[in-house]
Amino acid sequence: MTILVLELEKPAQVTLAGLWALRANFFAYTLSFFWLGLMWTTHHNNWHLVKKVTNHTVMYSLLMLFVASLFPYTTSLVASNFNNATAQVFYGIVVLGVSFSNMAISHSLKAVNPNVHFGWLYGLPNRSVLLDIVVKLIGLLLALTVYPPTMVYAILVATFIVGFASWPNKNKA
Repeated sequence: MTILVLELEKPAQVTLAGLWALRANFFAYTLSFFWLGLMWTTHHNNWHLVKKVTNHTVMYSLLMLFVASLFPYTTSLVASNFNNATAQVFYGIVVLGVSFSNMAISHSLKAVNPNVHFGWLYGLPNRSVLLDIVVKLIGLLLALTVYPPTMVYAILVATFIVGFASWPNKNKA
């Protein structure tokens, strides 16, 4: 997560106007940082319940880490090309790839840990996970066809959906 900051552009002149001109960079960085932070918080709040892991879990985790490793790159693409559909869609595909990988991890853990009550994404309510995915897919579609920045705004909304859904689970850690 902290590597994301290395991709932030420097202002042409270090003034408030120079920093303001980079607001898309700061938005992309902030969104990526807190989206990844929420993902890791979700892991932390649920993995302590796991007693057994299979090779499927390990493979899904490797897939998730591979896709997540693209965050600095896609974040910098979006930051530098905020209104570009290709940059936004690539960023959205990375976010969805991490989301689906985490869902696969949750499913694999649930299969071998019958006493753990995992849903589609750990302890989050399935309706929140479904809403999260639907919002991201709508953002992806709209970014492709109508307004490219819809993708980052959809991810922002989805982050709040998952964040609020995980709020009651905060005491599980």
